[in-house]
Amino acid sequence: MALPQQKVDATEARLSSMSLPSSKGWLGKAREDALSRVRLMGLPSRRDEYWKYTRPDTLVQADAPKAALFNIGEAPVFSGIDRLHLIFVDGVFDPEASDDLELSGVSVELLSQVGDKDIHWATGLYGSLEQDGQSPVQRPLAALNSAYATEGVLIHVTGAAAKPINISYLQRDETSDACLHHVIKLDEGAKLTLLENGPAAARLNKVLEVDIADSAEFRHVRTQGRAHERRAATHIFGRLGERSVFKSFTLTANGVLTRNECVLELTGDSAVAHVAGACVGDGDFHHDDTVFITHDAVDCESRQVFKKVLRNGATGVFQGKILVNQVAQKTDGYQISQSLLLDGDSQFLAKPELEIYADDVVCSHGSTSGAIDEESLFYLKSRGVPHAQAMNLLVLAFLAEAVAEIDEEEIADEIIGRLTNWLERRMS
Repeated sequence: MALPQQKVDATEARLSSMSLPSSKGWLGKAREDALSRVRLMGLPSRRDEYWKYTRPDTLVQADAPKAALFNIGEAPVFSGIDRLHLIFVDGVFDPEASDDLELSGVSVELLSQVGDKDIHWATGLYGSLEQDGQSPVQRPLAALNSAYATEGVLIHVTGAAAKPINISYLQRDETSDACLHHVIKLDEGAKLTLLENGPAAARLNKVLEVDIADSAEFRHVRTQGRAHERRAATHIFGRLGERSVFKSFTLTANGVLTRNECVLELTGDSAVAHVAGACVGDGDFHHDDTVFITHDAVDCESRQVFKKVLRNGATGVFQGKILVNQVAQKTDGYQISQSLLLDGDSQFLAKPELEIYADDVVCSHGSTSGAIDEESLFYLKSRGVPHAQAMNLLVLAFLAEAVAEIDEEEIADEIIGRLTNWLERRMS
């Protein structure tokens, strides 16, 4: 079907403001294919079904809207954890501030340094999972990323990584426009924990492609920094082999516009995929989680757990789907999205979906919105707990189910600590 002329014009206007990175070999071909996908789909508009709750205008306009720099005033997240630390400043890798790219059981390379090679393990992976994830729902911002990403890390995990890899994103320019693309391949039986934190840029477009072989395990925890004026569109594409594990958790605090997409395909029997998120937003805050999990194998498990705390006119969006194809018997699919609205001005927009073609499954979904439970609040205050502290305790209890998806106790404690600090600053 031909695109409306208005969408064609808007897409070409955006592309004319960008320069396709010069690449040879395997990466050059992948970029050209991705650019063709962008032109075929057109960039998103509010008329698109999966963008009706979120305005993509500032994500697709030529120049990044200005975002004031934010001084955190506290130690960076995960700084107390032993990890391999990689730092990007406004989308550019900083080798001086980063650790050496050496880790037992893992090979770490930069996209900018390997793109011109004729042969590389990422050939056939870069842009491949993104391309597969374009059906049945188009994700043109991800294709735009595959075409124009200038930097990223390529991580090949051959065994159990000796420690987590932490990618920190720093913003130093109020008009920075970053486009990052990471590719991770886990061989059979390999294990890796990936940590991400920081605002990255005034505007960020990021893609993470993860290929998980049989019996491999990938765990992912990220915090999206408190720089309030930032805008971000992030995408995770994952493919799971037999008995593999994928677990991802995202904490978002502030940000004028955040769109997190996660597209997973369970292709091997007995695979496990968990996607969770907790967000706390105040004022001019719009946060969108869009998740699509496809079951294509027997005896697989998936969980989607998303909790949002909103106040002062903040908006939360959840669009989640579980697709169970006919071959995927004995599927266990669970989806929950809930919001805690701390005033009458905030809103939560939800679109939960199940599409099931198998007959031996256990699948459920639910979505609720509500206010603080007045009886619980009264009980705490009657026991001498100050009002602000009682509110914070109830908010943390509400978010607990999402945070519980983090397996590593040390990392979970770090996340709870950050949430507590945010609540104390905002709600006291």
